[in-house]
Amino acid sequence: MNEYKNPIPTVDIIIELDVDDTKEPAKEKKVVLIYRKNYPNGWALPGGFVDYGESLEEAAAREAYEETSLSVRLIRQFHTYSNPDRDPRQHTITTVYIARAEGTPKAADDAQKAAVFSINDLPENIVFDHAQILEDYHKDVY
Repeated sequence: MNEYKNPIPTVDIIIELDVDDTKEPAKEKKVVLIYRKNYPNGWALPGGFVDYGESLEEAAAREAYEETSLSVRLIRQFHTYSNPDRDPRQHTITTVYIARAEGTPKAADDAQKAAVFSINDLPENIVFDHAQILEDYHKDVY
């Protein structure tokens, strides 16, 4: 008998924060990344697996809060990424959302750190295909 395997659905969230670094009226849009506690270690967009019985939107809001302690407002669905090699652990398909939040991110759950970065000054060691996702976001949104 054949055993059928299906990709695992996940969500990732590009959380936009308006951060005033200069104390002037102009603000620069920045994004929140987490540093993962677990393999693969490195910087990543907040996100994770969709629970059974949960919508993609519910999963995105839950994962964002679990990893960053930020309550997000989902703006729109961005893209879906499905390269079978995007996650070294298993074949996943992610739906990426753009969201906005206010406040200071605080790492929780499986995030070791949470930080805010300019889209033009991202850290090295971004895992999964998240560097490509952020590059696509930069092209499409800016």
